[in-house]
Amino acid sequence: MGEPMTTEQRHCHWWKVIGLAALLLIITVGGLLAARFLVDEPVRYAEDEDHFKYGSLGGEREAGFPYWIWKALPRVCAAQLPEGQRSPGQEYTALGFIYEGEKPLPVGMSMRRHMGVDRVFLNCASCHASTVRETPASEPRIYTGMPAHRLNLMAFERFLFDCAKSAAFTPDLIVPAIQELGGELNLLDQFLVYPTAVHLMRARLVTLDQRLSFMLDKGPEREWGPGRVDTWAFGKALLNFRMDQAPDREHIGVADFPSIWLQEPRQGMQLHWDGNNTSVEERNRSAAFGTGATPPTLDRLAMKRLEDWLLRREPPAYPFPVDTNLAAKGAPIYKQYCSGCHGESGRNFGGESVGTVVPISEIKTDRHKLDSYTLELAVNQNLLYAGTNDPTERFSHFRKTNGYANMPLDGIWLRAPYLHNGSVPTLRDLLEPRSKRPTKFYRGYDVYDQQRVGFVSTVSEERGQQFFLFDTTDDKGRSQPGNGRDGHEGARYGTELSDAEKAALVEYLKTF
Repeated sequence: MGEPMTTEQRHCHWWKVIGLAALLLIITVGGLLAARFLVDEPVRYAEDEDHFKYGSLGGEREAGFPYWIWKALPRVCAAQLPEGQRSPGQEYTALGFIYEGEKPLPVGMSMRRHMGVDRVFLNCASCHASTVRETPASEPRIYTGMPAHRLNLMAFERFLFDCAKSAAFTPDLIVPAIQELGGELNLLDQFLVYPTAVHLMRARLVTLDQRLSFMLDKGPEREWGPGRVDTWAFGKALLNFRMDQAPDREHIGVADFPSIWLQEPRQGMQLHWDGNNTSVEERNRSAAFGTGATPPTLDRLAMKRLEDWLLRREPPAYPFPVDTNLAAKGAPIYKQYCSGCHGESGRNFGGESVGTVVPISEIKTDRHKLDSYTLELAVNQNLLYAGTNDPTERFSHFRKTNGYANMPLDGIWLRAPYLHNGSVPTLRDLLEPRSKRPTKFYRGYDVYDQQRVGFVSTVSEERGQQFFLFDTTDDKGRSQPGNGRDGHEGARYGTELSDAEKAALVEYLKTF
């Protein structure tokens, strides 16, 4: 038999056992924490269109909101939401978001598990998908790739910022609201993870509010309204431009969301409303900044899948009856007046001036979008993606131009309101001179005007929801800066055609 252990040996043995147990505990706890907090996994979708509607581009990694906090905000900050009828769990419809059935996220919102929390943020579909109804009694039909004519992005930002600055934005109110909504937070989440997330989210939103105050605090005449955004204002804020020292003309750059289908035949054209870039890839990646996807956070495989789908994604056909005889009469009118600038048809983009910029002195539309984009911004944008592992990613195609680009008219029926700033409600109105175009109309309603081709723009309210009154003039009858309905006028633009010729042309454009 061996010698019995001394007291010192027994102590040493137990310390080894305790140390081993502690090590195993540390490894186990560390493994559990790593399994939760080191995961970076998006929700994935088998179908490309679902990937467009709900797929992550990586923006949640830096800009994402914890899902359950985002879900609870309409409850704890209900006073900051616009009034109107909305279904429980789909309160963001008050801001123009659209939902597909009973899905928990609206179209254009993606989810990624990152740093232990399900995070959500916008993706491309938030600005490029919306709905159409045939009548007020019809069910809305979702179309992807079209402008999000119902989304009020400025109102969404204001809701988040106002909520973050309110007394309600505290863990004491938000965490219980999450539990009431079915969040089922465990003790770690209740007392550490989500309280910390609330404080971090509040700090970021308040900081962002301060950065964007130059465009959000300009009074009602500077409201974007649904379907519009000042894209380059975000770029200037991101690049730390001193907007408090910039001239006023650089503060007004609002424009409509564009359609983004059929990108392959657009490669090499002058893209964006003012034609400041000729690369489809740069167009897409610069737009992705709005989804929080920056060079360090962009999910490149997800972006490539999206880009490949958009290259040949067809616009939806006009779903309502077309008078084929009348449309046939409109074809030669289109060829004479429109094809040189907008393409031979809705799929043939051939034409001597298609995809090129028309000088502002000729087109004479509202120039504020053009003026807001500066040479300094173009120079800075061409530094984006510099220093990444792939030197070909660096932007190099941004340029300052002197006008607005001629665009193909594929799916034009879904791209109302018209002109770059959405100042003309229907195609039929666009064929009138400025003096006969509506000075005021309502935006955000999705019932379709089959006769004039556009959305019904005379309805102010439906089921308690107030629609946005868009005003093209100031109190003295002059063009409202950024909202002017001027330009695209005269014999060459078809505004001097007879009523019968205009009706035929509009009918033909339904076929694009």
